[in-house]
Amino acid sequence: LICIYQENGEGHLVRLNSGNGEAQPLELPYTNYNMMVVSGERAAFLASSPTEFTSLIELNLATNQLEVVRRNSNLILDKASLSVPEAIEFPTEHGLTAYAFYYAPRNANQQAPEGELPPLLVISHGGPTSATTNALLLSTQYWTSRGFAVLDVNYGGSTGYGRTYRQRLNGQFGIVDTNDCINGAKYLVEKGLVDPKRLAIKGGSAGGYTTLCALAFHKTFNAGGCHFGVSDPAALARDTHKFESRYMDSMVGPYPEMEDVYKERTPILYADQISCPVIFFQGLDDRVVTPDQSELMVNVLRENKLPVAYIAYEGEGHGFRMAKNIKRTFEAESYFFARVFGFELADQVEPVEIYNM
Repeated sequence: LICIYQENGEGHLVRLNSGNGEAQPLELPYTNYNMMVVSGERAAFLASSPTEFTSLIELNLATNQLEVVRRNSNLILDKASLSVPEAIEFPTEHGLTAYAFYYAPRNANQQAPEGELPPLLVISHGGPTSATTNALLLSTQYWTSRGFAVLDVNYGGSTGYGRTYRQRLNGQFGIVDTNDCINGAKYLVEKGLVDPKRLAIKGGSAGGYTTLCALAFHKTFNAGGCHFGVSDPAALARDTHKFESRYMDSMVGPYPEMEDVYKERTPILYADQISCPVIFFQGLDDRVVTPDQSELMVNVLRENKLPVAYIAYEGEGHGFRMAKNIKRTFEAESYFFARVFGFELADQVEPVEIYNM
């Protein structure tokens, strides 16, 4: 048997002898594996690493020879400007440990001013019971090449760290994930790696919910980016699509029996507690997180005279698919953070209308 397993967020490939149970590691130059298919002496799978895009790989099991059948990108990158992540662990609530990938800012052609610490962008992944990996993502390198440190957090509830870790989020969505993102940022501040006055958090979907909880119920971050984020978890319990129709039962609790718990963790009900600038992105055809969830938050922040921006896309659903909108999202978010944190962008981008600024 050829098996994929994860340890501390990193993927491995092993050959398992089904007769005696012995496992022989296959030493390959990748850290993430998916979609394994085996036929005779050949195995095919998707693989990636911090410096290699996802590729379709064929492995000869008799000779251990690899063949790259196809890469998902033929883009040639300057590896001197690639930020290779460091897998870190840090203390979090109740004496426990949480995990993340830390990316230091890196650009071979630019250097930060002497003695200046970088701004930090904490990323809370969607899911919420999925996980982020250390695979090469241009979406992360976009930020690190522009002077940001990035902390991509695998908060409690993420897969890849064992069953007990995965079950930390049961009934605790909005609490465990939020605390882990906050404690990851504090850990980097304590290590002297990032500027404590320029801490931002962003996420999409469930990660957007974590972002809003961090901003509404805590005061750690100085800015936020919410991408089609959940501001009302009860709406998901009532109205979400069939595939996730009972998902919130395990993440928060049964609804409406535990309506009070839902209310305690509903950012839109505590939007007036947010005290830092936020930018929102929303697809107007989103049926999972409907536009009103973002628009209600935007309206409250506008009324409270906080700097806020809102960009909505016609024809986009839950997650953006059109290249022009994806590009616009990155540029708008970097413009927003630059304005909030007080630095000039090297890129020429279309300005964003920021209310109350």
